[in-house]
Amino acid sequence: MATVVDKKLIYKLIENGVEPCLIPGFIRSLVNAYLIDPEMSHGQANERLKYLGWDDIEIDYHTLQLAINSLENKGLNQLQYKSAPWYLSGFKIRPSTPAY
Repeated sequence: MATVVDKKLIYKLIENGVEPCLIPGFIRSLVNAYLIDPEMSHGQANERLKYLGWDDIEIDYHTLQLAINSLENKGLNQLQYKSAPWYLSGFKIRPSTPAY
């Protein structure tokens, strides 16, 4: 079940330019980056994410803190290298509708 923090994180990621269908893969990349260096700043997180191919997306300090809180509540060590759909199993993301 999605917590309030999970929902805020999803909406913040969408605000930062992550397409809803890409969020599970983005979260997986963020988990793996965080497990390498739990003390990384949001700037370092952005560098690692760019290295992993997330060139068009930058997260801010608050988004990183939401992600850390959400992921620590789920047990980070259990999330390492999971397949992308794991993050969506607790709730559904509404697809964004294009603005005309």
